[in-house]
Amino acid sequence: MTDIAAAKPQQTHSISEAQPDNDSFAQARQVFAERSVFTTQYQTLLRHLRRARQEAGITQVQLGERLGQPQAIISKCERGERRLDVIELRAYCAALGRSYLQFLQEVEEELAKVP
Repeated sequence: MTDIAAAKPQQTHSISEAQPDNDSFAQARQVFAERSVFTTQYQTLLRHLRRARQEAGITQVQLGERLGQPQAIISKCERGERRLDVIELRAYCAALGRSYLQFLQEVEEELAKVP
């Protein structure tokens, strides 16, 4: 079975670091205090994963084929049953023809709206 991280990204860019504030530290403590797959933040990431695939106009089966994975793995990732690491997320975006950094920016913008 091919590793999900095998797909190569289309672009690379640098992300500027935001300066953390006390609210950021409080949110970070909350994420580490509970299992992150159950947090609002992680559910936001999952929504973006599904939306990105749907906007690309491909099915879970097609995405799985691009990544060398069965459809069940894609489904588990989108439902939060299987976590993606950073390298896998980068490959996921590349397989969708999306910029990894743009994807992260979109997630960050939505997360900034969540208290």
